[in-house]
Amino acid sequence: MPIPFLWFDGQAEQAAALYTSVFPDSAVLSTSRYGPEVPGGEEGSVMTVSFRLGQQEWVALNGGPQFHFTEAVSFQIPCADQAEVDRYWAALVEGGEPGQCGWLKDRFGLSWQVVPSGMEELFSDPDPKRAERAMQAMLKMSKLDIAVMNRAADGVPAS
Repeated sequence: MPIPFLWFDGQAEQAAALYTSVFPDSAVLSTSRYGPEVPGGEEGSVMTVSFRLGQQEWVALNGGPQFHFTEAVSFQIPCADQAEVDRYWAALVEGGEPGQCGWLKDRFGLSWQVVPSGMEELFSDPDPKRAERAMQAMLKMSKLDIAVMNRAADGVPAS
């Protein structure tokens, strides 16, 4: 199983703490520190943090300022209901920035897609006009609202 390996500029510990506080069944697994002969960091400072979000292991590296996150890579969070969308959205966008269509950047610049259950069914509806109305509603949103997309699919104007 591949393990996401995230490059931070001195914020690996803070990022792991945020992510393990947001996702259920999560924990920091281990922390390694820079030694005297390891280039890239001050001796004794945190080099890597291994953590688990649900069943997925991740590694955060304090590698320095050379590399930055872009929207070219994002992590999708499938949500069971709107309450879950709202909870993940609020926790991850704090200190970051909202994007379009359910995307956001967290305070560390990492991109996430917070996606409600039922969205794929709307977009693959056998009635192409219904699917298009749902898509058009989504394109106007930052945080996704599945009820609004369902109403749009049914032709109910937004209030």
